[in-house]
Amino acid sequence: MKIIIGGDLVPTESNYDLFEKGDVKTLLGEELLNTWRDSDIRIFNLEVPLTDESNPIEKCGPNLISPTRTATGIKALEPSLISLANNHILDQGVKGLSSTRNVLSKIGIPYVGVGDNLTNSAEPYIIEKDGKKLGIYSCAEHEFSIATESTAGANPFDPLESLDHIVSLKSRCDFIIVLYHGGKEHYRYPSPYLQKACRKMVEKGADLVITQHSHCIGCQEQYKGSTIVYGQGNFIFDHSESEFWKTSLLVEVSLSNSVKTSYIPIVKAEEKVRFAEAKKAEEILTAFNKRSQEILMAGFVKKKYSEFADQSVESYLRKLAGYGRWLSAFDRKILGGLLLRKKYSKKKLLAIQNYIECEAHRELLLTGLRKER
Repeated sequence: MKIIIGGDLVPTESNYDLFEKGDVKTLLGEELLNTWRDSDIRIFNLEVPLTDESNPIEKCGPNLISPTRTATGIKALEPSLISLANNHILDQGVKGLSSTRNVLSKIGIPYVGVGDNLTNSAEPYIIEKDGKKLGIYSCAEHEFSIATESTAGANPFDPLESLDHIVSLKSRCDFIIVLYHGGKEHYRYPSPYLQKACRKMVEKGADLVITQHSHCIGCQEQYKGSTIVYGQGNFIFDHSESEFWKTSLLVEVSLSNSVKTSYIPIVKAEEKVRFAEAKKAEEILTAFNKRSQEILMAGFVKKKYSEFADQSVESYLRKLAGYGRWLSAFDRKILGGLLLRKKYSKKKLLAIQNYIECEAHRELLLTGLRKER
């Protein structure tokens, strides 16, 4: 069984017409398209609701939307399965999710990672071929897209539930692939928690864990005979010209008596994607392998993440302070951060730390914040 897995796919205004026409030869190029179609199983993450009715929910970040006519191109990619467990699938509300599910069902494409409620959103998808069963489990970190006990949405990763789901799936299948939509955007390494969670998924039966969502190529590690990929980048998503968005990996998986994983470098070419040329492909894989070696060093993951947190914490504090764009810029550039330092004394920082770190405080705070919206 030969499988190819792409990252995040979002039809955008720049390529709506190509998707509407089903012109995947232009979207991927002939060589990449042939490689894509050469696999027995093709999977990617659809990170946008397909709907013709704008009904944006209240959330942080952009509310993505793609018209239903783009489904022609999605079908032309001949996916065997689409993952919908991500932080944007509920951007246009339950109606947008329902539209997406209806469109995919109408064109005969199975999906995984969402449901009418918390229970059935966790249902996996099982593919059987040549006497072997492959189980796909798809889940997402908690943002604004998660299902509840009574409302539709994405399957959340819950260590008290999801790990049991993986154990149960392993009892029914020969191989397990977990698609985990999480991690920090534009960060090429796992956080200590993400590494711990992914390793635990392996211990519970996953043969391959792929974290998506970071919009950049990360690294990988071999753990207890399984593979964990910490970020593969996008598949087709023309949203940014950031260096992180310009390169990606397709994950190629071969299943026989074991799971063998290899990587296909691709590059963003305006609104399209292409095979990376030989020199660029070597550069991508060399950097990928270097990061993969780095995370094996004792203390590296924790140290690297601590440095990243040092670079990021001020932006979080500015948002918590309620400073708008212009006041934040004025404080940074003119006042050298004086307003922020006055806003957050050491005592206030310790209180914030306690509210976030303590389970009881965090639960109460989040419950109250949700009621205020």
